[in-house]
Amino acid sequence: MADSTPATPPAEGLSRRTVLRGAAVAGGVLMTEAALGRTPAYAADIEYDVVVVGSGAAGMTAALTAAKRGLQCVVVEKAPTFGGSAARSGAGIWIPNNEVILAAGVPDTPAKAAQYLSRVVGDTVPLARQQAFLANGPAMISFVMRNSPLRFRWMEGYADYYPEYPGGMPNGRSIEPDQIDGHILGAELAHLNPPYIPTPAGLVVFSADYKWLNLTAVNPKGLEVSAACLARGTAAALRGEKPLTMGQSLAASLRAGLLAANVPVWLNTPLLDLRVEGGRVTGVVVTRNGVQTLIKARRGVIVGSGGFEHSAAMRAEFQRQPIGTGWTVGAKENTGDGIEAGERAGAALDLMDDAWWGPAIPLPGEPYFCLAERTLPGCILVNGKGERFVNEAAPYSDVVHVMYDRNTAASPHIPAWLIVDQNYRNRYLFKDIAPLLPFPQSWYDSGAAFQAWTIEQLAQKIGVPAAALRGTVTRFNGFAASGRDTDFHRGDSVYDRYYADPVVKPNPCLAPLWLAPFYAFKIVPGDLGTKGGMRTDARARVLRADGSVIPGLYAAGNASGAVMGHSYAGAGSTIGPAMTFGYVAANDI
Repeated sequence: MADSTPATPPAEGLSRRTVLRGAAVAGGVLMTEAALGRTPAYAADIEYDVVVVGSGAAGMTAALTAAKRGLQCVVVEKAPTFGGSAARSGAGIWIPNNEVILAAGVPDTPAKAAQYLSRVVGDTVPLARQQAFLANGPAMISFVMRNSPLRFRWMEGYADYYPEYPGGMPNGRSIEPDQIDGHILGAELAHLNPPYIPTPAGLVVFSADYKWLNLTAVNPKGLEVSAACLARGTAAALRGEKPLTMGQSLAASLRAGLLAANVPVWLNTPLLDLRVEGGRVTGVVVTRNGVQTLIKARRGVIVGSGGFEHSAAMRAEFQRQPIGTGWTVGAKENTGDGIEAGERAGAALDLMDDAWWGPAIPLPGEPYFCLAERTLPGCILVNGKGERFVNEAAPYSDVVHVMYDRNTAASPHIPAWLIVDQNYRNRYLFKDIAPLLPFPQSWYDSGAAFQAWTIEQLAQKIGVPAAALRGTVTRFNGFAASGRDTDFHRGDSVYDRYYADPVVKPNPCLAPLWLAPFYAFKIVPGDLGTKGGMRTDARARVLRADGSVIPGLYAAGNASGAVMGHSYAGAGSTIGPAMTFGYVAANDI
């Protein structure tokens, strides 16, 4: 046990977060069973060079790097599966100047990338961290390609989120994992965290395909892409493969790299705390096979345990209301354990008020994170007064920031409402519901969706002023006719048009709402995960509030404050930096 372990239990009546905060102020004590007045029974001590907490993109990249640098490494994972939120995701990866995009002819340069990232992030994040990300990201991509089955495809046309900024790329910098055969994992495939939205049976779908699959009913390219997805699926079946793409491919490929490097991944092994001796982190305490186990780290501990999106207490303490744990699509095990352990060890925290936000529909069972649905022509977002308040096609994080910034009792913006008409429904995929097909009755029963034959009736159902909503629709229909949204400039940016309908003229983002029935979908502040965590430096070392380094402790991914600050540079701005700083941490060790 660490020499700072408290010997008495916390006072009754104090909240868990209060106790944790007090412990952090006290200098990073070790809150284990002993802190609760019980004596832990440790299993036999285990020792590695490096202990990695979390088996998401950050953790597995860190472990692979450490192993290939000759260090003995173990990964401990709270969940019964590996892959975390990354395995659930579309797995876009934003890394400027990587070998994949350069080989594809993308005209990127380090100077362009630095200029763009600086403009996006501003002074929220130290320049040294931005530079470390840009300098190490390309090397990380090359490293994982050479030390795992992971291969990538350029997401051509998926623009940076602010392509008009200096250094921005209208045709995009993002990449995604290529298809792999899941059978390379053998029995370990059964432990892969499943995707957020399963791929339809018989198809092999990449993230970049969804742009066109949304348009299959109205665009020949949509039919062409659908046929290609089916052809890939058929070919894989004939070869006897288990085809994986997106986050499934990313997580499985990294796990295969760890298997080849003989790195154990211990599932069902939650972190209880960090071991701290003389101010240095020297290991972790976990629950292993039902027993508290001390794992010593000769060289260092890397925390890649994800964010705190499923911790009601932490969200209530750090984030704006209304907030909760029911609107996130992050892995359910992400309850901030690693962040709290770091805080107790003395770590400063950054960006705890923020998340990788996006408008979400609180469907029964699980929220749905809206991408194309709010961009396609024939829809609008309105607030509780029945008025538009944002460019619906703007980067998803920006939309939620506006919802929070403008939400007041007099002018409620949470929930907001996505309004569409039957013409929109006749043309476009919505979530996984094909055009013309009815929405599930459960959507209506839960209050996530409403239908009415007039705009006024729809307004009454969702509790907004009917005259205001009618006026909003009339004004928007005028913008659609002219092709110019003079209120919020929807469709002006190249990014706005990525998920739009190119056959709609004069603006592919704008079409009138005119055909009954009309539909309304409740929109809440969803997220892909939180983006606040331990403060780190350019070497991924965890810092105290005074700027000093906590020896032996590193953090990457959503357990650390995001290098993107309060913004979002492009598709994959979560996973790209997570993998990069996992790589940086292991190399620094």
